[in-house]
Amino acid sequence: MKIIVSNSSNEPIYEQISKQIKGMILKGELNEGDLLPSIRGLAKDLQISVITTKRAYDELEKEGFIETMQGKGSYVAGQNKELMREKKLKIIEEKLAEVVEESKLLGLNYEEIEEMLKILFQEV
Repeated sequence: MKIIVSNSSNEPIYEQISKQIKGMILKGELNEGDLLPSIRGLAKDLQISVITTKRAYDELEKEGFIETMQGKGSYVAGQNKELMREKKLKIIEEKLAEVVEESKLLGLNYEEIEEMLKILFQEV
């Protein structure tokens, strides 16, 4: 499992880890029952605090992406893929609604936003 953290990102490290693991689960790169690296092992690999890694795992568990069994480790939880996809789509819709509101305040039209989105979609 390859996770990349950036110290220059505005996003906290635990959120970077959590987001990347969620993405792997949603894309099917991690499947139900897969064992995740231990908290200590991941912290060592990423050269970060165990507390940071634990916080990422706690967030993932709280959101239902992983299950932790005392003494056995953390595993990918069973997921309803369609429900997870819907949750992600809702988040995207909310963010796009914010973009539309800001665009209208700046007087940008649909074509300008569409062009920006095309450029960003190719770059990211």
